[in-house]
Amino acid sequence: MFLHLIQGLYIVAGVLFILSLAGLSKQTTARTGSVAGMVGMVLALGATIAHSIYMSQEDPENRQSVLVTVLLIVAVLAIGALIGTPIARKVEMTQMPELIAAFHSFVGMAAVLVGFNSWLAPEGQSGAVHTVEVALGVLIGAYTFTGSVVAYLKLSAKMSSAPLVLPGRHVLNIAGFVVFVGLMVWLVTLEHDQVGFGLALVAAMALIGFALGWHMVAAIGGGDMPVVVSMLNSYSGWAAAAAGFMLGNSLLIITGSLVGSSGAILSYIMCRAMNRSFISVILGGFGAEGGTVVAGDAYQGEHREVHAPEVAEALLAASSVVIVPGYGMAVAKAQYPVADLVSRLRAHGVNVRFGVHPVAGRLPGHMNVLLAEAKVPYDIVLEMDEINDDFPTTDVVLVIGANDVVNPSALDDPSSPIAGMPVLEVWKAKRCIVFKRSMATGYAGVQNPLFFKENSAMLFGDAKVQVEEILAALRVLEPVGA
Repeated sequence: MFLHLIQGLYIVAGVLFILSLAGLSKQTTARTGSVAGMVGMVLALGATIAHSIYMSQEDPENRQSVLVTVLLIVAVLAIGALIGTPIARKVEMTQMPELIAAFHSFVGMAAVLVGFNSWLAPEGQSGAVHTVEVALGVLIGAYTFTGSVVAYLKLSAKMSSAPLVLPGRHVLNIAGFVVFVGLMVWLVTLEHDQVGFGLALVAAMALIGFALGWHMVAAIGGGDMPVVVSMLNSYSGWAAAAAGFMLGNSLLIITGSLVGSSGAILSYIMCRAMNRSFISVILGGFGAEGGTVVAGDAYQGEHREVHAPEVAEALLAASSVVIVPGYGMAVAKAQYPVADLVSRLRAHGVNVRFGVHPVAGRLPGHMNVLLAEAKVPYDIVLEMDEINDDFPTTDVVLVIGANDVVNPSALDDPSSPIAGMPVLEVWKAKRCIVFKRSMATGYAGVQNPLFFKENSAMLFGDAKVQVEEILAALRVLEPVGA
């Protein structure tokens, strides 16, 4: 009866995970979705610990070892809480992409360690199916670990964002997978008394996974890292599912499959938004070819500079304004004064909306979360496809800290590294004002012709400071009593 209750709790937890994913699909229900996921995880962990305690009571001879296992689980949870709580409290939203990448690496390494443990356990060599589970779990986990480490290093600027292109890199990748398949077949055919040699084969497969993960993610340029993070999220899910198969834990299989499939779907959606091949993402082949990065000092014309008072005048005279947020807004923490600016302009009858690119920032939904945090109404935050057709009739566009997602080279220059990526066509507006600290290139390392167009002007400086100066100028320009 008790075991049926445990399985029932697993089912409830799985349903809560599904509801969590459904809730996270919309801004208005995201908080509820997060709560559902947390409750599901508490139930899952509680059921697992309760199952271990129950089994210790059923088998008195094994009670001591099981109780030790339970204590280890509690100790690990405590250690995780002590490490995770301060990180969660201190991490900035701008650091969230690299933090997620780092966390994915832990999931991958966990799958690798579970694979080694499953092989060494008494029932480790219990059949061909289980041996294949061990091999695939180790490969996926190892790939996820080093791939996530590379993504973290690139996103945190501790490693060059430029793609690593080795001679014959695709041949190297194929050779690695072929060798892995050969080792896996060899492992399946081993005799039961060859545990030590089998362990060496498992270690060799792990090394292949580590090498493939490092190489295939390093070959992807920094501008495409948001898609890579999403794909690594999917891989971490499959690694968890593989660990579930090795441990015989149905809930871990369900949870890993949910994360893996949802991450793959999100990656597919992002690939469509960036005009990239989904298969190429899986193979680590996109973002490394097809263009020459323009040096940061390779200007393409003369730019015009404006100042906050002039921008304030233009905004007051406008009937429609579109704000395009980017990573620079997140770094400057400018979302709060931006929200105040929107509120003030709307009070004057100006139609203000936001245009958010699917990969604005360095994580899907990054800008949406920042704007929601600043209490910007959901209904004026529009996706790229919803806003692009409106730019020709827009009076003023404010590009705040965005660069690559508003670069016309993506549409006009076939040799550009971001060629083919759909972008927000802000240059079609009557006037475009770009907030930037300098004329430096964006994260993809590509110069932006938008800066030199006749209807564009540059507002240099910290985004938060500049928006606050615009607000101050607006107060001076507003009629008395307004």
